[in-house]
Formats: sequence, C-alpha cells, structure tokens
Amino acid sequence: MPQNPQPAGSLNALIDASCEKFGDRPALSFAFQEPLTYQEFRAKILRVAAKLATLGLTKGDRVAILAENSPQWCMAYLGAVRLGVVVVPILPDFPESDVLHILPEAGVRLLFTTEKQIEKIGELVGGKLEMVVTLDDYRSHRQISDTVPFSEFLAAGNGGSRLDFAETLVTGDDLASIIYTSGTSGHSKAVRLSHGNLCANVHSASGLVNITPDWTFVSVLPISHTYEFTVGFLLPIRQGARVVYCDQRPTPTVLNKICKVEKPTVMCVVPMIMEKIYKKRVLPAISTGRFLPLLLKFPLLRGRILARIGGRLKDFFGGELQLMAIGGAALNIEVEKFLKESGFPYIVGYGLTECAPLLSGGPFGDPTIATGSCGKPVPNVALRIVRPDPLTGVGEIQARGPNVMRGYFNNPEATAATLDSDGWLATGDLGRFDALNNLFITGRSKSVIVLSHGENIYPEAIEEKLNSSIYVAESLVTESGDKLVAAVFPDYEYLDLETAGRSESEKHRHISEILKDIQRTVNTQLPQYAQISRIVERQEPFIKTATHKIKRYLYTGCA
Repeated sequence: MPQNPQPAGSLNALIDASCEKFGDRPALSFAFQEPLTYQEFRAKILRVAAKLATLGLTKGDRVAILAENSPQWCMAYLGAVRLGVVVVPILPDFPESDVLHILPEAGVRLLFTTEKQIEKIGELVGGKLEMVVTLDDYRSHRQISDTVPFSEFLAAGNGGSRLDFAETLVTGDDLASIIYTSGTSGHSKAVRLSHGNLCANVHSASGLVNITPDWTFVSVLPISHTYEFTVGFLLPIRQGARVVYCDQRPTPTVLNKICKVEKPTVMCVVPMIMEKIYKKRVLPAISTGRFLPLLLKFPLLRGRILARIGGRLKDFFGGELQLMAIGGAALNIEVEKFLKESGFPYIVGYGLTECAPLLSGGPFGDPTIATGSCGKPVPNVALRIVRPDPLTGVGEIQARGPNVMRGYFNNPEATAATLDSDGWLATGDLGRFDALNNLFITGRSKSVIVLSHGENIYPEAIEEKLNSSIYVAESLVTESGDKLVAAVFPDYEYLDLETAGRSESEKHRHISEILKDIQRTVNTQLPQYAQISRIVERQEPFIKTATHKIKRYLYTGCA
C-alpha cells in the first residue's frame, strides 16, 4: 500500500505542499503541448486570486466555471478558492435553460467560460453577473463590454506571486464548491462541498493505489464532475503526477493519437467507454475465425489468447497504462470478466457527488475483490446497509465520513431527508456486502419495480443482460400494465454493416428478429416473475447524465 500522510486542511494547503515538493516537475497541459511545472502552475493560480481580489471578491462570494477541460479551468478554480470564494462548476453539456437557472440562483458574480458555451448565458451580463472571462481567450462579437480574455485577466493579476494568502484565511470547514448534479432520479440538487470534504476524499483515494510523480493522467471526462475533479485532477496533483487534457472531443481516433504520444499511466473513464471498446474491438476479435471460439473453451489456451487481446487493448491506450479507473455507473459484468481474464489493469469504484465522490473501490491489486462488485469501502469512510432483506441482504446503502457534503444549497428539506443527525447520508442506492466486505450495487431504491406478484425487480440487473448483446447500445426496463417492457436503442452502426445492401423493409425485419431473439435469450437468464413481456425499438439515444447514466425519471411510465 502507498504512503498515505494526513490529508491537507484545505485545497490551498494541498497545492502548496505539492508545489514545494514537486516544483520543477511537469504538472498539466493540453495534449502535445509543453506542460506547466508545479511552480508555474501555482504562480498562475496566485495571479487569478490577485485579480479576483482587486475586483472585490472575498470569502463566500461565488464564481462559476462553464467550460471544457483545460489547464485554465484548473487555474480559475484554484485561484478562486484561494480567496475562500466558492466555485460553481457547471457541466458543459447542461442546456441553456439550466445555466440561466443556476447562475442567478447561486448568486454568481463572475463566470469563466469559453466560445462554445458563451451563447448559453443570454442577457445575464450586466446584472448580478458582473464579468465574463473566456478561458480560451475568445472575444465576443456581441460587444459584451464585460467579457475579458483569460490571458488579459491573468496578466492583470500583478503582484499575485507576492501576495501572502495566509493558510488561516481558508480552512477545511470553508465551502469550496456548489455543484448542481445531473441526477438519474429527478431534478438537479446543489451539493455543498467544503475544502475538507474534497481533501479527505483525495486522501482516501491515495490509499487505493501507489501513484508516483512519473505517472501521467490523460483526462477525458468533464472536470466539472466530481469523479474527474477528485480522482483525475486533485489526486494526481497531490501525488506530483502529470495531467494531460484533450482540446477536442475524445473520439476513439483522437484518443488513440493522444495516447500514442502522451503514454498515459492512468485514465478515469465511465463504463460506456470500455463497453464500446469491448463490443467494437474485443468481441469481433474473439468471434472471428473458425477455431478461435473453440480454443477459448480450453482454460490454458483461453488465458493466453485473452492476455494477447488485453495486450493489444493496452497498446491502444499507448502501451504504458498501469490503471484504468472505471466509475460513474455500473460496469457490465461480461466486460469486467474479460478485463480480469485478460490481465487488463483496472479498478471499479462507486460514489456520488454528495460524498466528493468516492465511497468504495479496490484497493488495486487486492485479490479478494470480487468480480461484479465495487470493491471495498475506501479508507476513512464507513458504509452500512440499512433495512436489509433477510434473504438477499439487499438494503439501502448509507455512508458517513469526512467526505460527506455540508448539505444541499438552499434546500433544507432535501438535506434533512438525506442526512441524519449522526452524519449518515442516505445514498438512495441499494446494495449488499459479501463475506469479504465487497460492495455490490443492485440498483436505485427509486428504480425498484414491484408488480402484482409482490417481488422486488431491479431493472438495472435486467438492463445489464440486455446490454451484453453486441446489437444493443443501451436499454431501459420499465413497468407498463403490470408487465416489464424493455426499450432498446440498437447499435445501428453495427447493424448497418451487417445489413448492407438490403432494402429498408428487410433491415426492419432483421432488427425485429434480433430483438425477439434477445428477449428469448435474456428471459432464459431471469426468474419467471422478472421476464420481459416485450422489447420496443428506440430510434434515438436516451438522455443521460455526465457519467452516461440514463435519466430514468424522464421515461418512467412511458413504455
């Protein structure tokens, strides 16, 4: 296990300690660009803080960041919290209506944004929103007088390196972020996370794997989400590693080019990324040819063949990968079985924004981690199962620890319903522990379906079986008329290749037969009370959260 010193009291202390220890080492950059050193990074953070101070922002004021990942994003965030200013990170895929709701409700005075996002702010400039700073140096053609390119904003932070932002100015108890979630079960809530919450979770995460300063993190998930922010940004910075950002959408082709040059040691991904790679690259590799499927039935040969495929997968990611952190949603069991058998280095975690976010995962290399589980509770976090079913052990997961939020912003009712007087947070997720303390997630408490027979049905477990099909991109199981109905969005790209040259009516019949076959196959794996009565073809993707979980509440009762 890695060395795990005491957590920093604040994010300021975390950055100062890293810069003192790793000053001349590379800190972060865009792909293919020269990285900033830790000392250079800190100097720019202080310049941001100095400029914000001259604008009159003080402890407790709020700024927002609505932007794609970049080193400038990180400078803006850490420069603001340096003063005790609270940052409101907004996911780049939030629609304009959400942005126009969040900015005034949170009392945001200054916004950091980019050209891609600036159209979402409407006419807010000049009201409570006093200034807009473009992290990509975009100059608005709408002549918004208060729009400032980041390079000019940074240059105006004169004396930032000389300012003494005493550690006593900001403590672990002070608020660092207000994060509007994009949940699967209803409208977004605003989570209040303190410096101490975030530092405690980074401290816990550092105990799961031995990250060294020569490691490189390639970031592909939005840093405005706590998963990437804590595990993909704060954790490597704490350990003196390097972080690389993509300045364009990380498609497989773009990602492959970046990985070939930047040679990532670690990547944080959501299951959808690995599931797509498995279906597009792994399944075709092991199903082609006359003899390979047969050879895979022999244990010794199977191990060698899968190890070779796993090696090719590592090569796709640059050949130096030591860890793939997978979280944010449930990982398909068939995909995980392949990763384990092929020797691909991965770790599965579980968490939620309210817990900054990590609750369980790994530790990496522990042979007692069970396939299909989310690993064990992370250090310094307590988990318990409330009201477990006497037969299955499944109940609601509750969490307690220094990483648990300070409550929801402007929502005391929701806070009281989620946090009890002893500090236990009701996650809303259902799960169980095995004899080795591995946590298994069975679904959301609000997603459980109870038909007239009275048995609890966990739709996520059925969807996992549906999604194992190479023909299924995503699925959603709902109740309709006391029966289970599955809406399936097929993998049309794969189906188009398979039906090339056929007429539209032939393609339609082919898809219908495939869906019937999938229904028959999946139903053989389910008890009688959980059988799918019909599958409905969906012709467009479901609306999803930042971590690619389907927003179930939008489709309940709509099958």
